[in-house]
Amino acid sequence: AEMSVAVYITIYAGLLIFLVGCLLRAVEYARTPFHLRWELYPVAHEERRFLEHGGSYFESGAWWLSPQAVDHRSEWAAMLREIVFLRGLWEYNRRLWPPSFLFHFGLYLSIASAGLAVVAALVGAHSGWLWIGMAGGWIGAAAIVMVLTGALWLLARRITDPGLKNYTKAGDIFNLIFFIVAFGFLGAGFLAPGAHNASLAEIARSAFGFDRGAHISAAAGTGLILCSALAAYIPFTHMAHFIAKYFTWHSVRWDDRRNDAGSSVESKVAASLAYRPTWAAPHLGADGKKTWAEIAASNPAEEVRK
Repeated sequence: AEMSVAVYITIYAGLLIFLVGCLLRAVEYARTPFHLRWELYPVAHEERRFLEHGGSYFESGAWWLSPQAVDHRSEWAAMLREIVFLRGLWEYNRRLWPPSFLFHFGLYLSIASAGLAVVAALVGAHSGWLWIGMAGGWIGAAAIVMVLTGALWLLARRITDPGLKNYTKAGDIFNLIFFIVAFGFLGAGFLAPGAHNASLAEIARSAFGFDRGAHISAAAGTGLILCSALAAYIPFTHMAHFIAKYFTWHSVRWDDRRNDAGSSVESKVAASLAYRPTWAAPHLGADGKKTWAEIAASNPAEEVRK
């Protein structure tokens, strides 16, 4: 009974902290200054006639006279390929793709398994809906195997690959070990031979009413507690890059709006030009006194020669 209550409390607390942490991160990114334009093409939401050869709407004659066309379907398709299949990693670092794909796709399956468990708990034990809980259990089992395999593989790569040495810090090792330990306990509790636990759907159903009667073994309970702690921990680390990616894509890489008179872009650019940067690079002359507008209007090379 004590284990079940501890599991319920940490699940609720972990989910709440995760949601609040993600919201704080999103607000932090949303309030950052306006970006510098990245002239990188193609942009995912371009019309297909430009997208196919890596062009943009700026190729059109008198493009400033027509409304900008945005293809949101292409944008969502590009996001789906990157989020689910890690397309960028496949194209630019294929050796790292297999363990990363296993790890990330296993996490997606974990979320799907938890979601199905909640749905199964809500619809109850009606015979017509039993497949939802069963599917959630099988998906959860696959998720545990994939996350463990991917995390162990990534840890081995981090430790042994000289090419990753400069990109590997103590925090990276700790995070992978955290996942391995948490999902290792889940595996021992739910997948090990002789493991006897309430199903995920039964645990979810019991959690809604704080029912102490659900049988949760020490291994499974420890795994659920550690996974809840992991969820609470993620938004406050660099693992929250899933939030940063949204802003990187939509607010930097894909933001090709025109700087029209009276537009929000014009007001944001004006605000940015009033900033007084303090970059260390001497050729910029960013001493904290000059505004961006003054720096942009000057010739740094001439000032260095003086």
